[in-house]
Amino acid sequence: MTQIPLAERLRPKSIDDVIGQTHLLGQNAPIRRIIEQGHLPSIILHGEAGIGKTTIARLLADAVGRPFHALSAISSGVKELREVLIKDDSLFGARAVVFVDEIHRFNKAQQDALLGAVEAGDITLIGATTENPSFSVNNALLSRTQVYRLHPLSDDEITQILKRAINCDDEFNKLTITLQSASAIMKLAQGDARKALNLLELAVQSHPNFNKNLPIIINDENVIAVAGSTLVRYDKDGDNHYDLVSAMIKSVRGSDADASLYWLARMLNAGEDPAFIARRLVILASEDVGLANPNALLLAHTALQSIQSIGMPEARIILGQVVVYLANSPKSNSSYKAINEAIAFTKTDGSPVPLHLRNGVTDLMKQQGYGVDYVYPHDYPNHYYPQTYLPDNLVGKVQFYRFGDNQKEQASFGFIRWLKGD
Repeated sequence: MTQIPLAERLRPKSIDDVIGQTHLLGQNAPIRRIIEQGHLPSIILHGEAGIGKTTIARLLADAVGRPFHALSAISSGVKELREVLIKDDSLFGARAVVFVDEIHRFNKAQQDALLGAVEAGDITLIGATTENPSFSVNNALLSRTQVYRLHPLSDDEITQILKRAINCDDEFNKLTITLQSASAIMKLAQGDARKALNLLELAVQSHPNFNKNLPIIINDENVIAVAGSTLVRYDKDGDNHYDLVSAMIKSVRGSDADASLYWLARMLNAGEDPAFIARRLVILASEDVGLANPNALLLAHTALQSIQSIGMPEARIILGQVVVYLANSPKSNSSYKAINEAIAFTKTDGSPVPLHLRNGVTDLMKQQGYGVDYVYPHDYPNHYYPQTYLPDNLVGKVQFYRFGDNQKEQASFGFIRWLKGD
């Protein structure tokens, strides 16, 4: 058989051959409408590996009859980028499409160089990235490009691709291949067409009947045997890293212990740093559980310290306990909202500190009234004395903290009302 991988042999030859991404390439979809008019703006394709970013970039250039020049941000430096951006009639006569794979790996200077060429109309840029462009691409470049999110392929779409490989690939047509079950491929590929095709090709080539002119039946057992183990798609520096921890946090916030444990397990299985997870749980304990259960913060912080001294695999036990505890705790974000409101307010307020609240550490300060009228609350019953603590111009005008509707904060509310005689 040829040495060209199946995934490469099966690359679509036109936009109509692309399986998946119908939200962008289907009839009346945005990119389809644009290229049908003969136009192609600068765009950034954002999505996981193996879902067609490079292929689609090439096909878009072909669809509008533009020269195509590819760069990899991993291997290309400033020199290569400058060579590509030099105006040359042979390359840029038809306003070439310059494709930059992993564009998020370009530094600011390289992205700025692209910006100038895009802005001047010298090139049409198509960038591809597995990272969220909002965080990894310069705002100036983002403002001059359209960002499109590509989705992992569905099981039905992966099945279509596998069937196309078996029925349409010249090399596979020389064999008698039956795909008895594709569930293992689906689980391992996780929406990655390239991985799915690589698994199929590996299963075929390792089959006992390969090169014997006998039928080849591919099932889950064949696939699992060649795959070795389930490879979890996870980039600890990429979107999936943040997507999974976000899912865990939202599940804890929503008081769903099972879902919280599921997302926690996904991260641990993928090799996530347990200290990163613990730090997020400390934040959550204050932001989402807060004063409804103040012990949550103590437990989460203790877990963080314990994990740093113990490590995996035992750290999983501690994380599991904290996740379940936080999920089952009453929730309140009253203090979280209060500090945010206070910070927002004080960005535009610089009211002077009242004299009685100032620290009169010198005789001159005391002569000027610093701390003179301050009343020490501990000298009075219940350790309370009614005095103002806000600047005079804000008294009765601001309220940042509002008691939550949970048992502990309502108990505190009752105590404060009793203390102040309300």
